[in-house]
Amino acid sequence: MAQERLGVLAIYLNNSRLEELAYFKRLSKEGQRLGVQVEVFTPADVQGNAVRTLTFDTSRGRWLRKYTTLPPIIYDRCRYRAAANYHMLQAFRNRHAKLIYLSKPLANKWAMHQTLSQSNAIRPYLPSTVRYSTIHELIRFLKKHKLIYVKPKNGTGGRGILRIEQISTDLYLLQGRNQYRSIIAPFRANEKQLAIKLHTLNLSPDYVVQQGIHLTLNDGRVHDYRLLIQKNGQGEWEVTGCAGRIGPHRSITSNLHGGGTAVTQDRLLGYRFSSQEKIVGIKDEMNDFAYKLADYLEVKFGKLCELGMDIAVDPKGNVWLLEVNPKPSREVFRRIGQHATYQKAVIRPLEYALWMLRQKKGTDDRTD
Repeated sequence: MAQERLGVLAIYLNNSRLEELAYFKRLSKEGQRLGVQVEVFTPADVQGNAVRTLTFDTSRGRWLRKYTTLPPIIYDRCRYRAAANYHMLQAFRNRHAKLIYLSKPLANKWAMHQTLSQSNAIRPYLPSTVRYSTIHELIRFLKKHKLIYVKPKNGTGGRGILRIEQISTDLYLLQGRNQYRSIIAPFRANEKQLAIKLHTLNLSPDYVVQQGIHLTLNDGRVHDYRLLIQKNGQGEWEVTGCAGRIGPHRSITSNLHGGGTAVTQDRLLGYRFSSQEKIVGIKDEMNDFAYKLADYLEVKFGKLCELGMDIAVDPKGNVWLLEVNPKPSREVFRRIGQHATYQKAVIRPLEYALWMLRQKKGTDDRTD
C-alpha cells in the first residue's frame, strides 16, 4: 500500500538547524508505523511547486534530503518569533492555499484576549488584561491588582516576561526574564524608582499587562499546568493529558525550557489541596473548559489540530487560562514518565492528518 505524505512546515534557528528536530524524528518513526511519510521543510526550501525535504530513514538512522513535489497536507510547526518569520509563513500559505492545513494561525496575546473576552462561557476564566500604554497606567493597574505580569504579545517560552508585585504601601518587587530567558535579578523599589526602572526596559504597545494569579508554592517556586487537547483519528477533540510544571528558584515562569520541572497533575494539585473531592472537581473543570475553548477557537479561527493550554489554579481552587498555544510541545509528558500519553500526543496529529485525507478523498469521489 502506498504511503500517505505529511508535510511538516518548520523553521530554521539562527544556526541553520531546524527547530524541534528531535520531535520530527519521533513523528517520522510513528508515521512509518501508520503508513505516513513525514517530510520536513521550511518555506525557504520551496521553489515553485517543488520542495527540498528532509525525511528520516529509520533503517540507516539518519535524515535524508530529496527534491519532490509539495505534500498534499501540511502540519505547521513554525513559531512566529519574529515578524519576518510571520510574513514569510503567511506568504507560503497564501501561495499554496489549495493544500490541506491541519490548523490555522491564531492571534497574538492581545488580540486573543479580545477574542476570548467576547465569549460569556470563557470570559470568567481570563485574568484582567490590558494593552500597555504608559508607565503611569501600568502602575495604576498594579495598584488595583497588587500583582501583575507584563508580557510581549508575541513572546514564547517565558521570554521577556516581568512580574511586579506591590508588597507594601510604597514598596514593589520586580522580577523577570530577559529575551534570552535568563533570570533578571529581583529589584525592590518605591513607586518613583520602579517607574525609572520600567522606563529603561523600553516597554511598548507590543506588550500586554495581565492581572497576576498567586501561583507560589510553599517553597517560593511558581507553578502552573499544561493541558494538551488534540484532534483524534475521528476528527474530534480529545484531552490527551495534563501535567504540572514548577519553575526553578527565583524564576517567575515555570516553562521547561527555562529550567522548570515537570510533575504529575495529581501530585501538584496535592501540594495545595488536601481534599480528593476538591482535586477531582478542579481536574473536571480544567477538562470541561478545554473543550469549550477548543470549540470556540475553531469557530473564530477555523480548523485546528491541537492546543496547549497554560492553566493556573489559585489558592481557592479557581481555574484560570494564562495562555493558549496552537503549536504546543508535548515534552512535559515524557519528563514525568507518562510515556503512553507522550506517544499518544505524537501520534494524534498523524491520525488526524489521515482522517483529513480520507475526508478529502471522499469529497473528491462524490464530485467526480
